[in-house]
Amino acid sequence: MTTTDATPAAAPLTPAAPARATPAQVARLIAFVALALAALTPWASAPIALLVGLGFSLVFGNPAPARTKQASTWMLQLSVVGLGAGTNLGVVARAGSSGILQTLVALSLTLSLSLLLAKAFKTERTTSLLIGVGTAICGGSAIAAVAPAIGAKSHQTSVALMVVFGLNAVALFLFPWVGHLLNMSPESFGLWSALAIHDTSSVVGASMQFGKLALAVGTTVKLARALWIIPLTFVLARVWKVEHDPKAGPAQKPKKPWFILGFVGLAALVTWVPALTDAGKLVAEGARHVLVATLFLIGAGVSRQALKVVGARPLIMGVTLWAVVGSLTLGAIHLGWLAAPAGLTP
Repeated sequence: MTTTDATPAAAPLTPAAPARATPAQVARLIAFVALALAALTPWASAPIALLVGLGFSLVFGNPAPARTKQASTWMLQLSVVGLGAGTNLGVVARAGSSGILQTLVALSLTLSLSLLLAKAFKTERTTSLLIGVGTAICGGSAIAAVAPAIGAKSHQTSVALMVVFGLNAVALFLFPWVGHLLNMSPESFGLWSALAIHDTSSVVGASMQFGKLALAVGTTVKLARALWIIPLTFVLARVWKVEHDPKAGPAQKPKKPWFILGFVGLAALVTWVPALTDAGKLVAEGARHVLVATLFLIGAGVSRQALKVVGARPLIMGVTLWAVVGSLTLGAIHLGWLAAPAGLTP
């Protein structure tokens, strides 16, 4: 006698259909991509791109946070490498060789002060360090280079950039007014602008109001200081201990700053092969556009919760640091302790 198995055959396993995006989600993604592409155009500026990205995230939410974070990391490093193509190491080295000790002391004091102020204002140490790096060297470019090397989170990088860009805007109006009030010479004003204004673009904007000589001094000294990004990034990558809040999820692992070697390599290539100068300028210009788009993505990576936790204290800390550095630098120039490099002509 035969028997039959009464157990019904198991139904074949089929993967669950992915949830379909709603029209609102599709529209949000399209708008996000359109704004990111717009940030690559010549009409976009770094501060505006950062603020637009931040505003989009806070109002509508980031439609692809994981991909945004990954893309911003790679684009940030790529843009820093590309900026090296617009740097002539010979010119910058000649301008910076006479004041190496002074620059080293100034950088050390500024970074130390930023960490002391972090304790006083109870701000995140990593955010405060990034503000200190931007104040000590060259604003947003320095923050962009150092942030991945020390494992900075998106909101820490964004807050530091917002503070620096805000103070840059103020400097364009404040510094020329103070310079005229004190009857500063073009050389002194160009030097003060280079040492106390964060970004190179703002140094150019302020110093050009004092004439071609001030512009030549300001631009050259600022570029010379910018080269300190290279050793500082490597040192901080080795000695900085990443802050970690267990509530914020896994800690961001610091990146080895190999991209800084790419920056140096491109700069050396353009310096030693003069025929590549024009091509290097084009690459550097493209890298600046990529950096602007990257700042849009960094801003879009900030959540409402992260911004609430940060509060207004980093801004107060950044203003305090800037006021101290600017005042001390101005006093040192007035006393003759700091002087513009010799031989610069407009």
